[in-house]
Amino acid sequence: MRYSLLDLAPVPEGSEIQQSLANSTDLAQQAEGWGYHRYWLAEHHNMPGIASAATAVLIGHIASQTKTIRVGAGGIMLPNHAPYMVAEAFGTLAALHGDRIDLGLGRAPGTDMQTARALRRGMASGAAHGDNFPQDVVELIGFLGPLDPAARVRAFPGQGSNVPVWILGSSLYGAQLAAQLGLPYAFASHFAPQALEDALAIYRRDFRPSAYLDKPHAMIAANVFAAETDAEGIRLRTTMQQAFARLRLGQPGKLPRPVDDIADHLSPPVLAGVNEALTISATGSPDTVRQELSQIVARYAPDEVIITGQIHDHAARLRSFEIAAEVLKTL
Repeated sequence: MRYSLLDLAPVPEGSEIQQSLANSTDLAQQAEGWGYHRYWLAEHHNMPGIASAATAVLIGHIASQTKTIRVGAGGIMLPNHAPYMVAEAFGTLAALHGDRIDLGLGRAPGTDMQTARALRRGMASGAAHGDNFPQDVVELIGFLGPLDPAARVRAFPGQGSNVPVWILGSSLYGAQLAAQLGLPYAFASHFAPQALEDALAIYRRDFRPSAYLDKPHAMIAANVFAAETDAEGIRLRTTMQQAFARLRLGQPGKLPRPVDDIADHLSPPVLAGVNEALTISATGSPDTVRQELSQIVARYAPDEVIITGQIHDHAARLRSFEIAAEVLKTL
């Protein structure tokens, strides 16, 4: 089973974006040596604690600083962009870096509504841009596919690059679309696990073989907070618990420092909601992480696992992903 890594280029409290980007570059280089198959970055906007807003730019940088690992988007939020411009950007990345580039597509804006308007998404009409998602996906794939001499609009770079396109999702919608189009599917179970089982069942049941894929390929996302002891893993996890709570309360900021007891910092209802969202996680020592990841893999039987983990200290984040790689290569 392949294992991959999702990075949000976190900006920790006490640090700046420049250091965050250097940390992500270091992590990608280390991940390549640890055997990770893909290194994906995600598009988010107006979030002080996330530095991957210009996702294609950062993908190009990471790809230039690595040699073999696949680098891609997990994902590009397609409602924010014209499919044609995404095709040009990723066609350019493929021209520079060869068959190492992935393009995961999401239907959400990845931000709040005011910022969505700043992204010039045509919000004035009141129409939900996400309603055009299936047509936009098909259009984008066309711009990346074989050159049609009769087409009046073609993407250069883009045409003939055949950059692999993934559908991302946190509900049944993406599963249905990925199955209909015969595309690989990645589920955002690291923060929205509720529909995971049903989404995988629908995707596998309704999958139609295509020119891109002859059988379903499902990837699930899991959080990992690994350390030398269970207590330290639990402490590392408090960073993400705080960050998620602040996001839900409309107070996004830089990535918080860990705390000794999360119950002293979040109310019981908020903490319960956060912990429910982070159900698909493995936390603790290498043995505990192995046991918890094994249970996740056994239950959902993914073709691939992509792990993430918002950890404040860069050295601790590196060690967590290193432990995760050691565990995942044995599953």
